[in-house]
Amino acid sequence: MHLMNEFSHANHPALPAHANQWLGLQQECAPAGHWDEMRGALTVAGDSSLNGPDETPKPPATLSSAWLSFAAQQDMATLPPKGAADGPHAVADTHDLNTRMLNLQRQVRDNGITYNVYAAADQPQRPWSLDLFPLMLDQADWQQIESGVLQRMQLLERIMADAYGPQQLVLKGQLPAALVQGHPAYLPAMQGVPPVGGRYLSLAAFDLARGADGCWWLLSQRTQAPSGLGYLLENRQIVSRLFPRAFEAFPVQRLAETYRTLIDGIKARSPAGAGAHIALLTPGPYNETYFEHAYLARYLGLSLVQGNDLTVRDEKLYLKTLQGLQPVHGLLKRVDDDWLDPLELRADSTLGVPGLLQAVRSGHVLVANTPGSGFLESNALLGFMPALARDLLGQALQLPAIPSWWCGEAAALQDVLPRIQGCVIKPTYPYNTDRQSFEPVLGHSLSRQAQNEWAGRILRDPDAHTLQSWLPLSHQPTWQTDAQGQACIQSRPVVLRVFAVTDAQGGWQVLPGGLARLGTREGIASMQRGGSSADVWVQKASSGPTQSQSQSQSQSQSQSQSQSQSQSQSSPMPWRPAPAPVAPRDLSAMDTQADVSALQRQRLVTSRAAENLFWMGRYTERTENTLRLVRLSLEILGSENQNLPCLLNFITRMATRHGLVRAGVPAATQAHRVFERSLIAGLWDRELATSVGFNLRSVRLAAAAVRERLSPEHWRLLEQAETRFFKPVGTEVSWVAPDTVATQSLLADTSQMLAALTGAQTDRMSRDDGWRLLSIGRHIERLTFLSHALSEAVHLGLMAEQAGFDAVLDLFDSTISFHAQYQQSRTPQALMDLLVTHSDNPRSLGWVAHTLRSRLLRMGNLADGATLALAQQVPQMIDLPPESLWPPETHDRAGRPRPPCTLALPLDAVLAHCQTAAHEVSDQLCALFFTHSGQARYSVGA
Repeated sequence: MHLMNEFSHANHPALPAHANQWLGLQQECAPAGHWDEMRGALTVAGDSSLNGPDETPKPPATLSSAWLSFAAQQDMATLPPKGAADGPHAVADTHDLNTRMLNLQRQVRDNGITYNVYAAADQPQRPWSLDLFPLMLDQADWQQIESGVLQRMQLLERIMADAYGPQQLVLKGQLPAALVQGHPAYLPAMQGVPPVGGRYLSLAAFDLARGADGCWWLLSQRTQAPSGLGYLLENRQIVSRLFPRAFEAFPVQRLAETYRTLIDGIKARSPAGAGAHIALLTPGPYNETYFEHAYLARYLGLSLVQGNDLTVRDEKLYLKTLQGLQPVHGLLKRVDDDWLDPLELRADSTLGVPGLLQAVRSGHVLVANTPGSGFLESNALLGFMPALARDLLGQALQLPAIPSWWCGEAAALQDVLPRIQGCVIKPTYPYNTDRQSFEPVLGHSLSRQAQNEWAGRILRDPDAHTLQSWLPLSHQPTWQTDAQGQACIQSRPVVLRVFAVTDAQGGWQVLPGGLARLGTREGIASMQRGGSSADVWVQKASSGPTQSQSQSQSQSQSQSQSQSQSQSQSSPMPWRPAPAPVAPRDLSAMDTQADVSALQRQRLVTSRAAENLFWMGRYTERTENTLRLVRLSLEILGSENQNLPCLLNFITRMATRHGLVRAGVPAATQAHRVFERSLIAGLWDRELATSVGFNLRSVRLAAAAVRERLSPEHWRLLEQAETRFFKPVGTEVSWVAPDTVATQSLLADTSQMLAALTGAQTDRMSRDDGWRLLSIGRHIERLTFLSHALSEAVHLGLMAEQAGFDAVLDLFDSTISFHAQYQQSRTPQALMDLLVTHSDNPRSLGWVAHTLRSRLLRMGNLADGATLALAQQVPQMIDLPPESLWPPETHDRAGRPRPPCTLALPLDAVLAHCQTAAHEVSDQLCALFFTHSGQARYSVGA
């Protein structure tokens, strides 16, 4: 019936002009035997080529109902010539769609949306791939998907409850033990443990594809750590803005309610109830979907944490923060189960938390999903689901799955092995190193010899192999540029991922949308292999929103669950899952809802985030300082003062001290051109851990670890600064450094971007304790650098030379301020006033020390007031008279004592105190906040 409805558009001989326009843009439809999403029809043999010399009948000039609605809302720039609309080759102006595609790509870059393949620190971020057109699902499509997914979610919950409970399915022979207890993802440590909150599964993803019959089929299911929830939300925000009229006219169901349902459900079922502290556990910034982790944490209001941010004490999970250990009641994990607990699972894991499983077993923390759900992802399980649905639910499956045969069954192996050419060979235990795993293989793409070789491999280890029927995937229209550079509509295979979440009452709700993944014409490419994505539009039901339907379905599911539970009570089963959420427990004196709410009002700063913010500030300031030093050095080497010994000695000593030239490079006084070339080459030195490039890259790496705290503009500025700076290097192994003029221009541009970055850090970040540590890091670095630079300048006698005097002002970025306040009064005392004791100059050592001290005092509520004592170590210079630092009657302009005075310049002691205090504050801050070294009472029972 669904197929006939889609073909009914062919009965209309005259289509609207806008429909013919869009047909004219379609260079190719779906291949023969595949469903065409744009035309709403099956392409038959000989029809896939639209523009080639093909004498066979062409496909009907039709659009699906969804695409007719979509096309009617678009304002194309020009219409085809009169009479051309009746032909299949009518071409509309593509300028409008090209403009929208450019806006889409710009928005992806501006939002910083990335998807990396095992991202390396020395490689740029890869932008997320998103197509212009959405995948549109009408009410009939969505009704089949939604009802089928809800039913399968219920079935998965029942299977997992049995697997970790009575295990009747295995005992009765309805499931092979090799697919449950024999699956590497099954966790015996969780056997017999009732789920916290009454549900094992809080979130699941289902990969679907439309077959040649026009119906949707299940390909696979993901329960451990399904990805896509963040990317699909970004897809929606971008595409809906590009086609606002079509979005409203369709009309499209909204997504936000389901996200609230997910978090409200986790909170309601967690031990602390609605006031629970929920965190999102991420593997870290090197994970390919880390952008999504940071985005979801920011959107959902969760703490983004890594394994080393958490600790287990007394069977309870805590977050290590600047405020001390704070309880965590719920964990939305994006880490596979194997890596969750190095004590009981993989001992080499650095991504998990020692003792986490014991905290889960004790009922003190809800983990979504409950560890041990990985066996549900096996492709082999799909073949057993129809019988399980009839036995456990008393229903036939509404959403069919692609036919699957587990080769571990002798009968299935004998039946399917002769038909290997028409199947897809998949691993029974994917993504696992303990059992044989491999990438799926298309049987029809193998030669006869290769098919025989695969048959031999299957016979040698049948349990590790599952065969599935090959499904011709439907094709989605995409906006592409062909080999001739012409933009047009081309079709690509599409797989739809939809998500189901658990609500506060324990029912399930399907997100009214999803993530459409696009591949090449030959087959689906995973996102790791260059695939693309599309937004998914689900049409609103005319009778009312889908939410009411979901609620009624949840109620009926609850009734059926109550019936099944009453049946289980009368059976001899010794164990059954708890049907109701676990009541809140008294975790500690601070685990009340009022205390938790107070903590949520005060943004928590994890120790890891604090450390990265601290070093982000230090590396930003260090980059600015070393870049300014290089710019000053190049100016001196190209000026009329290039032979002034004190200046050459100064830049040599400063460049050597800060690692801007390699050891063994001749001093500027010996060969200043060699020194200049070494200084330029060192800017991009990948092995020199103190180069400007290294420092700039370190800023980005530290920022990546706290990306959820940065605005998209802040992150984009970081990426642009790094990309532009490293552009002269490219990817070549051997390269020639740019000349001095080009280098100075690049350094000037980078300096401007760093100034903008400083503004973003100063005015665009919340001024919590994390920001204060960032500011402290910057001021520690500035105090160290400037006090050392001034000390070197004094000892080398720069104040006695006008060029040296100007160089010091330049390095302190205070030239304009000096001339405005002191005009031509070039005395050491005037310099001391501006650069050491001034209260309004942000480059003054006195101002820097005063700001550093105030930041430390503001953090006096942390660590039992330890920062208050640290603040006292920072010298106070604002109230010092300049003459007390450089007495004119006892010391000359070069800083030498006048006879009979033999004492050192008083300034020397102040500058030494600045450097000592900066190092001491840095070391003690690290000990106070970045490691919790106090006595720990770990409770990690077996």
